[in-house]
Formats: sequence, structure tokens, C-alpha cells
Amino acid sequence: MTSNKPHSSNRLIETYNQMMAHIREAFENADTSDLTLQKAVNNAKEEAIHLGAITIEEAHEISEYIKRDINDAAEYMMESSAELGDWLMLDIEVIERQIIDLFLSVADRTRIELEQFQNPPHKPTEYHSGEITGPGTLVCTQCGHNVSFITTGEIEPCPECKNTSFQRAQAAKN
Repeated sequence: MTSNKPHSSNRLIETYNQMMAHIREAFENADTSDLTLQKAVNNAKEEAIHLGAITIEEAHEISEYIKRDINDAAEYMMESSAELGDWLMLDIEVIERQIIDLFLSVADRTRIELEQFQNPPHKPTEYHSGEITGPGTLVCTQCGHNVSFITTGEIEPCPECKNTSFQRAQAAKN
């Protein structure tokens, strides 16, 4: 049913952005000691399901994408003391300001949570075609081709070699 895929993909992308906004709002309105990323993600997931925007399975899938993206950004910022723009490997001025604000506020909060646990350096996260990702640059694990996202989008197979596996460009440099 490829005719439904673009519609379904757009709906998932929109829900990803709505869930990110809900997470940011939760962090802005919560007592800092009272809210974790997991709680905020779960609340956003429940809200999306309650609104009937997506199924329970889709909500779970999107929440995993959000946690993956936020954790990758937070760990990069924690390990390198770099800014979000460095992690994205994109000109921040090109990216929709609302998306950047969402990522920056949530990733920074997550970075603080991660620092409390002093996690060892993580293995680069794999991203796969068909998944939804936030803004940033992915690199093909097979041919090294960079694929940039200036907004939330669905990961397509590599345009160079059709590989379906990627890593964040910064993580792939290690």
C-alpha cells in the first residue's frame, strides 16, 4: 500500500513534532526534580493516543525515535561540550526555529540528566530507513554519503547505494 505511505509518514512526522512540543512544555512547566525524559515522553505518548492521532503501536515507535534523537544530541553535547548546531552539522538558520527550540530545550535537559549518571561513552546509534528522525545529518554506514534533514522527516534509503542503515554524522567520525 505505497499510496498510503506519504499520508501515513506525514501524520507520523506531525505527531513526532507535536510530541516534542508536549515534552518541551512539560519540562518548562515542571519542577526540575519531578520530571524525567521518560516521564515526559510517556505523557506525550499518552496524549497523542488520547487525541486519536495515532495508534498505540505508532505512539510507541515515535516515542522511541524521540528518545533516540534526544539522547544522541544530549550525549554529543555532554561528551564534546559542543553546541547543538555542531551535532546537527547543518546551518541552524536554515532549520525551522520552532524545531530547533524544541530540540535544544529537551536535549539540554536530557544532557543534565545523563551527567548525573556519568554514563560511559555510548556506541553510535543506528538509524534505519522508514524511521522518523529530527533535524540533523545522517551518514550512510555503507558508502558514507551524508543525508541532511532540515526538519523532522522520514529516513529514506541512501540515494547513492540504497543502503538502509545510518548513523549521526558526528558519531560516524569516531
